[in-house]
Amino acid sequence: MAIRPRFDGQPFVDAYGDDGFRLAGQRFEGSVIVTPQGLFPWAVRSIGDATPASFAAIVDASREFDFLIVGAGAETAFLPASARRYLESHTIFPDVMATGAACRTYNLMLSENRRVAAALIAVP
Repeated sequence: MAIRPRFDGQPFVDAYGDDGFRLAGQRFEGSVIVTPQGLFPWAVRSIGDATPASFAAIVDASREFDFLIVGAGAETAFLPASARRYLESHTIFPDVMATGAACRTYNLMLSENRRVAAALIAVP
C-alpha cells in the first residue's frame, strides 16, 4: 500500500539519514520505494533482507520506469541472488550502490526527466 504523501508527481530526495528520508519537504521513517506510481514503505533494513517479495511494488510499476536504483545502505553491497534473479526475470536490471550515491543518482536522473524508480535502505 502506498504512503499518502502531500505532493504531486514523483518527488526528489531532499535528505537522507537518521533512519529515514525527506522527500519534497516531508519526513519518512525507514526504508522507502519511490516509483512513478507512488511512495511505498520498504520493510528492508539491510540489503541481506531484500527478497523477491520485497520488490513487489517495483515489479508492479515496472512499465513506468526504465532504471531502478537500489540504495544498499551505508556501503555498496550485492543484492541477494534470489532478489536479483527475480527482478531480472521481469526485465528489471538494478543498479546497486550506497544509499547516499543512490539518492544523488536518482535525483540527477529525475532532473533529466528520465523514467526512474528507487528502492532506498535507510541509514543512521
